[in-house]
Amino acid sequence: MAASSPLLSSFLATLLILCSFPNSAQAGGLILTLVNNCPFPVWPAIQPNAGHPVLERGGFHLQSLTHRSFPAPTQHWSGRIWARTGCTYAHGHFSCVTGDCGHRLECNGLGGATPATLAQFTLHHGHNDLSSYGVSLVDGFNVPLTVTPHEGKGVCPVVGCKANLLATCPQRLQVRSPAGHGPVVGCKSGCEAFGTDELCCRSHYNSPQTCRASSFSEFFKHACPATFTYAHDSPSLMHDCSSPRELKVIFCH
Repeated sequence: MAASSPLLSSFLATLLILCSFPNSAQAGGLILTLVNNCPFPVWPAIQPNAGHPVLERGGFHLQSLTHRSFPAPTQHWSGRIWARTGCTYAHGHFSCVTGDCGHRLECNGLGGATPATLAQFTLHHGHNDLSSYGVSLVDGFNVPLTVTPHEGKGVCPVVGCKANLLATCPQRLQVRSPAGHGPVVGCKSGCEAFGTDELCCRSHYNSPQTCRASSFSEFFKHACPATFTYAHDSPSLMHDCSSPRELKVIFCH
């Protein structure tokens, strides 16, 4: 056999070097993926808790039946993700029918208007690189939402609310757009609808002993038992998954 040419030797050496590095999927850390299975576009929003960085500038557009993946911070991070719906941009003004964050496409750390279904996360904590996740209806509901972990160790269930509660929302909790006569676009919490200390778990009611489920939170709990439905709901609804490769937030699962 003829001796290898310098060009071939150089190519083989380069290939060997490239193969010695793990690919990005293997080398990378935790991935967050947002999936829009809704038959309409959504505008996901991401709000970090105080002291943590904003991810993906805090919000973006996600067309129906598409997804967007991005790396999670490699250090401890906590925050929430939700979907904004019915967003429009006209005459230099951006606004959303539900989940709006100060009339911005990129929320950049701002919270969203209620009602909105929330995915809550605490990433990279504990000795086993735990990622905690849960879904909250404490601030009401606007779209079905689930969190699905992949390749984690331990008990890593899929959690959330797959039911479309807009179809069954009690009249007193309904948000319509246009107001009064349009379709139901959101379902308020009892706190937002009536604002009492008891329903909002404020003042005397702000403790696990005095903050109790109400008929309104029970509506949400009956439809979606694996979600938080009032301020001091069971902490066991927040699930710890050790070293997941990916956490997938699915709108309209």
